[in-house]
Amino acid sequence: MAVPFKKDRMFYRFAAYGFLKNLRFFEPFIILLFREAGLSFLQIGLLYAIRDIATNILEIPTGVLADAFGRRKAMVMAFSAYLIAFMVFYSFADFYVYALAMLFFAAGEAFRSGTHKALILEYLKLNGMTAIKVTYYGHTRSASQFGSAINALVAAAIVFLAGNYRYMFLAATIPYALDLLNLMTYPAELDGNLQQQRQPSVKAQTKATLTAFAALFKNSYALRALLNSAGFIAFFKSVKDYLQPILQTYALALPLFVALDDTRRSSALIGLVYFAIYMLTSYASRNADRFSRRFNNLPQAINVSFWLGAVFLLIAGLAAWKHWAIVSIIVFLGLYVLQNVRRPMNVGFISDQISSQVMASGLSVESQLATVLMAVFSPILGALADAFGVGTALAVFGAAMLAFFALVRVKPAEQAVEVG
Repeated sequence: MAVPFKKDRMFYRFAAYGFLKNLRFFEPFIILLFREAGLSFLQIGLLYAIRDIATNILEIPTGVLADAFGRRKAMVMAFSAYLIAFMVFYSFADFYVYALAMLFFAAGEAFRSGTHKALILEYLKLNGMTAIKVTYYGHTRSASQFGSAINALVAAAIVFLAGNYRYMFLAATIPYALDLLNLMTYPAELDGNLQQQRQPSVKAQTKATLTAFAALFKNSYALRALLNSAGFIAFFKSVKDYLQPILQTYALALPLFVALDDTRRSSALIGLVYFAIYMLTSYASRNADRFSRRFNNLPQAINVSFWLGAVFLLIAGLAAWKHWAIVSIIVFLGLYVLQNVRRPMNVGFISDQISSQVMASGLSVESQLATVLMAVFSPILGALADAFGVGTALAVFGAAMLAFFALVRVKPAEQAVEVG
């Protein structure tokens, strides 16, 4: 019997979390913000690497803490760290201070990554809805992408009115403070059985979690599933912000708003394009299950989407190199859509390989693998962009992504990892 999909009270709270989380007003302009502060592409890549290495160092302990001591507490700590980072970014404009802010941002990413998905999956388990996890998570992610769409318009308005980018960090503290209140009032049952543990059994809980966490690396199906997802995320997140200088170049070439300064002229087009991107990705997330059902099985859908993403990135780079900005922008849009079609499918596939008790740890492993790759990719991409231009750098990474795909093709697994 099919399990019905219902939008109950917790669904809207999960959706509100994603909507507010994605109101990072600085994101559509982050590379332009750093460039305005005088940073090279290599320095920007190094900042990303600092963020990713720090996140990587914190991923395992924060994932284990989330599983052993409370996922809700981990989320509260995450958003507190984000708020500190936003205030540091707003208050200063220096590479070394930005590096400090990236450390706080990394703490937020480490505590958050995988944890909220584990909360959703626990809720589905408690309510007998695990059969529709791809559909359910796809709909909550759709709300996140809608938040990103609204974010783009609000961010463009802030830049247009203020004439600079820094105020977006201050504005971002408002939705993040609201999301912090939302997370603080999640029901305790979403921590699983952990809230029932008394102090003498905390050590046993930690040991059991670490044992199950280690088991992830002994299962080839689970490990390949994590690598496939993490690899795509790493390539995507390393390159996605390079759409911004392409958009800026295209906007300044248009005979529009010529009386305004370059920052205000480009902000309008950038905001509109990102709004269109995230409206499409919102639709894509909501229909991830429909996309996956077009294939014989979920692994096949995941493999095809990975290969398409690599081809899209290669085309985007070649188009930017040839100064075909509109082609590059359109293909980038396709890359964003693929990422958001893949995400619900990857989460569903990974959850088939990993037991629910260590889901937060398992998804943290995925995020850790992604951050390791991103820490390597980002400075290399920045150095290539400084030396040869953005288009060439993107094309090289598209070719590398195609080669990486050969190593991470997934196959159907026989069973999930059991807790030891």
